[in-house]
Amino acid sequence: MKPGRILAGAYVALVLGFLMLPVAVVVLASFSTTSFLTVPPQGLTLRWYGRVLESTDYLHAIGISLTLAAAATTGALLIGTATSYALVRRIVPGRALISSLVMSPLVFPGIVIGVALLQFYSALGLAGTFAGLVLAHIVITVPYVVRTTLASLHGLDAELEDAACTLGATRFDAFRLVTLPLLRPGLAAGGLFAFITSFDNVPVSIFLTGVTSTTLPVKLFTAIEFGVDPSVAAISSLMIVTTGLTLVLAERWIGFHRFT
Repeated sequence: MKPGRILAGAYVALVLGFLMLPVAVVVLASFSTTSFLTVPPQGLTLRWYGRVLESTDYLHAIGISLTLAAAATTGALLIGTATSYALVRRIVPGRALISSLVMSPLVFPGIVIGVALLQFYSALGLAGTFAGLVLAHIVITVPYVVRTTLASLHGLDAELEDAACTLGATRFDAFRLVTLPLLRPGLAAGGLFAFITSFDNVPVSIFLTGVTSTTLPVKLFTAIEFGVDPSVAAISSLMIVTTGLTLVLAERWIGFHRFT
């Protein structure tokens, strides 16, 4: 190997190691036998993981987060697919403006969106409700579905639908039986990004959660105010491992790197 390539590889390894160092610290701290975070861990134990899995508060927060992420992903897939199809296959006035508005949640900081939605929801009476939280998460996850679906649609031949209509199918049947199956990789990738984004979100959720709709990331964020113990590191490690495995399996089955 050439010296330049060796140096480039060493540089990349150092950058990746630096980025992964906080993750390693959190995972190591979750195995400590002490009642406070310490790295390297003082002994090895799994009791903090057991405490998390036995805690009704954590389990309730996990259930809320999973339900919220599933509902937001479903809504984002429905709205994102319809929006992408209209932007690519139909003549829509102000197409560029609509596309910019749909993608705007990726540009604005999450805390700005959270504060704006809190003021808007307060006027409508939706503040602190689960329905309002679902709508907010749909807003921030739709861009991921639109982006991947647009990439898939641009790679499809529009004449396939026309051929199906020529053979007797209605326009809806042509979309359902021809186009939609071909969009599955893009929809799967967008749905995965939307689910992870919703499940891990803090900046928007922290302004909109109510007493009975506290998500897991928000609970972790508020738990740190009262002192950090290894149980926080344990639940964080579980989230890291679950997210990582999901991404690896999705990359293997879908190859969603094509949409990033």
